[in-house]
Amino acid sequence: MDRWQYLIVMGLCLAVTAPLEFFGDGVYRRPARVARSVLPVAGILLVWDAIAIAADVWSYSPRYLTGWLLPGNIPVEELVFFLVIPLCALLTYGAVEAILDRVRRRRVSPNAQQEST
Repeated sequence: MDRWQYLIVMGLCLAVTAPLEFFGDGVYRRPARVARSVLPVAGILLVWDAIAIAADVWSYSPRYLTGWLLPGNIPVEELVFFLVIPLCALLTYGAVEAILDRVRRRRVSPNAQQEST
């Protein structure tokens, strides 16, 4: 079970933030926008990881990994991390932005009604 912990945590991150899709404009409903946001950064970080691994700057505990490796000896969990965490951040940001926008509208709305009467 230990070797699945990293992926389980990533799955839980997605599960916890999935309902946030319904608060804002939607992240999953805009896959091209998500890809333009997440993929370039993930690509850069994967190259960075490959360089750091090759230079023995850091490593990963095999106890918590599946053992599936990408080119550059990058654990597949690291790729999942670089995709999931930004996705969760976008969901959270979109939800917070939508909620704050609703709060701002409610604050402005009573003032607008008083001025018109």
